[in-house]
Amino acid sequence: MFGAIMRIFRTPDLRRKIGFTLGIIALFRLGSFVPTPFIDYVNVQICLSSNAGTTGLYDLVNLFSGGALLQLSVFALGIMPYITASIIVQLLRVVIPHFDTLYKEGQAGQAKLTQYTRYLTIGLAVLQSTTLVTVARSGQLFPSSTGTPECSQLLSDDSWYAILLMVITMTAGTGLIMWMGELITEKGIGNGMSLLIFISIAATFPTALWSINLAKGFDLFLFVLVIGLIIMTAVVFVEQSQRRIPVQYAKRMVGRRTYGGNNTYIPIKVNMAGVIPVIFASSLLYLPMLIAQFNQPAPGEAPAPWVTFINDNLRSGDSLLYMLVYFLLNIGFTYFYVAITFNPEEVADNMKKYGGFIPGIRAGRPTAEYLDYVLTRITLPGSLYLGFVALIPLFALSLFGANQNFPFGGASILIIVGVGLETVKQIDAQLQQRHYEGLLR
Repeated sequence: MFGAIMRIFRTPDLRRKIGFTLGIIALFRLGSFVPTPFIDYVNVQICLSSNAGTTGLYDLVNLFSGGALLQLSVFALGIMPYITASIIVQLLRVVIPHFDTLYKEGQAGQAKLTQYTRYLTIGLAVLQSTTLVTVARSGQLFPSSTGTPECSQLLSDDSWYAILLMVITMTAGTGLIMWMGELITEKGIGNGMSLLIFISIAATFPTALWSINLAKGFDLFLFVLVIGLIIMTAVVFVEQSQRRIPVQYAKRMVGRRTYGGNNTYIPIKVNMAGVIPVIFASSLLYLPMLIAQFNQPAPGEAPAPWVTFINDNLRSGDSLLYMLVYFLLNIGFTYFYVAITFNPEEVADNMKKYGGFIPGIRAGRPTAEYLDYVLTRITLPGSLYLGFVALIPLFALSLFGANQNFPFGGASILIIVGVGLETVKQIDAQLQQRHYEGLLR
């Protein structure tokens, strides 16, 4: 292991790529602490240090921004607009035939879809930055801090030109993050966007863990670390698990050359959907709370029954109904996302076109039906696994009173493990191009 790490730093090209990636990551983290113009930085820090915190609506965005959202920094929106834009463009392939045609055109079509994603990212950044500035101006960014007057005075200037400048600055910050991610992909190591998300989430781990130590004591802190290692090991095991469907290609003669005749397999992972169902389920559960927030009663009036029901059952993650709905949404979205990202008929047609077949299964429609059969059944344990992993932070909230951004669970652990494994594999591949042994042996 240590010999492989030494080989990494002895290889000039790989050393340069890793150094470039680390440099971009350092700039990214620095931008997370640079305050946006006309933000009262002192008041923001008072609200953060008083553990006023936030609940529900801003947790996911704050997680993906590495805590920059509540800092109201230049990079407050983080990578979230790009994630949302990527998901929207991917889903539009099912609705808009032109997008699906571009996807099948290869590199040229992919470049066009990437351009659409960039434009949509900027549009979403304008919308989200406007919403964030409006919420900060109204004093609702820290809703649990009613007794802290500084939390209702986060802006040093709330004139129209100051608000416009803040929106432009945060939008430009999102554009800069997107450019940094593409630079890492092009000149560094690993997928740039994924690495920036990885760094944003990993940056919150020390604070989240140390807050458990301060609130509950060192014994519980050690217990959480041990449980975290067990959870991480289990997640790595499941993320690496796959069902390999054997595929054989018939031999064919083209001139004097023989093509085909080799054996391969189609890898179907247990977790085909990745972290997307967790994001979908979290976002959908925020909608009732958002609607209830905009339907608060006037002073002296009782809230509507449906508003009371939402506040009692869907506002906090320690509610049994919240957990049940969250778990079922994860299962449903897992099946939905796998259905739109893996098309058995398309895979079967491509296999038939190149002379491939599954042993014992006829080519064409029977192959598509068999793939759909396998995919449906392997998605069930994958969806249950995602549901349980997503519930880990909620269990931590109920048992230990820990924050919902509990590091060893939900979207955070899935992204940390997934991106970490993919990056290590890329470094290993780079090493194996130059040496007989790689990082993973």
